[in-house]
Amino acid sequence: MKRLFIVLFACLLISTTVPDMASANSPTSLVSTAKNYIGTPYSYGGSTTSGFDCSGYTQFIFKKEGISIPRSTGQQYAMGTSVKKGDLKTGDLVFFNTSGNGVSHVGIYIGSNRFIHSSTSKGVTISSINDPAYWGKRYLGARRVAKFNHEKVVAYEPTTASEVEPKYVTRAEIAETLVKELGLETTETTITFSDVSKEHPNYNAIMAVANAGVFSGNDGKFNPEDSLTRAQLAKIIVEAFGLEGSAKTSYTDVPSDHWATEYIDILAYNHVASGYEDGSFGLNDKLTDKQFQKIIDRLNQ
Repeated sequence: MKRLFIVLFACLLISTTVPDMASANSPTSLVSTAKNYIGTPYSYGGSTTSGFDCSGYTQFIFKKEGISIPRSTGQQYAMGTSVKKGDLKTGDLVFFNTSGNGVSHVGIYIGSNRFIHSSTSKGVTISSINDPAYWGKRYLGARRVAKFNHEKVVAYEPTTASEVEPKYVTRAEIAETLVKELGLETTETTITFSDVSKEHPNYNAIMAVANAGVFSGNDGKFNPEDSLTRAQLAKIIVEAFGLEGSAKTSYTDVPSDHWATEYIDILAYNHVASGYEDGSFGLNDKLTDKQFQKIIDRLNQ
C-alpha cells in the first residue's frame, strides 16, 4: 500500500508541474518559423505562402506555433496585454501607424530592437523598430498575445546579411524574362557589346532585347551583371509592353519634372507598380528580384 501511495504521489507531482500548451511554446521556435518565410512577397489581403499582408503573416506564423490570433491588425491590437517598449520580449506583437489614421501595421518582435513583418515594399523582411528614417517615428505600441517560457530562450543570433539583404535582379536576368514575356526572337545582328561574348550564357536574350530596342547598353557595353533602378525599369516596362494612360501620383521622391515621372504615372494607372509605405517610389533604388517578379505577375493578370 505504501509503495502504491508513493507511485500515485509521484504521478500527481509530475502532472502538476507540466506547463500548459501556451507556456510551452518557445519564442525561439516562433522566430525560426517566422524566418522561414523571409522573402515571401507582400499581397494585399494575403494570408498564404503565395503572399502575405502584415496581419495575415502574423496570424499565419502564430497558427503554425499552435496559437490562434484574430485576422486583422486592429483585432490583434485589441487583444492580449499592453507592453512598454522597454519591456518587449521575443514573440510580442509590435504595431505601427503607417497611414496616419491609427494602427495599420503589425510585426513580430524578435529581440535586439528588431521585428519581422510583411512589408509592402520588400515582403517578409526584418527591420528595426527604432529605424529613424521610418519605423521609429511610426511605432505605436506592443501587445503580448501568448505566454512563452522566456526563461529558456537561447540568445537570438544576429541576422545574417543573406536574411536581410534583398537579391537585386541583373540586367541580363531582366533581358531573359522580357524575351519570354514578349516572345522576342533572336535574329542576325550587327550589334556588339564589348562585355558580352557569344559564349555569354545570356547572349541570345541580350541580343534579342537590343535588336527590339527594348533596352541596350551604354558606351559599347551592356553591363549584364549590373542592376537597374526602379525608375529605369519603369521606362523599359512602359515602352516594351506599350502601356498607356496616366494616373496622377504624388510620390515624395518623384519631382513633377523628373524624366521618369511620366512612366511611373503610367505604371500606376495600369496598377503595375506602386510605391513604399513611406510615400516614396524608390526612384533610385535598385530593383529586387521580388519587385520585378511582382511587376511581371501584374502584367499577366
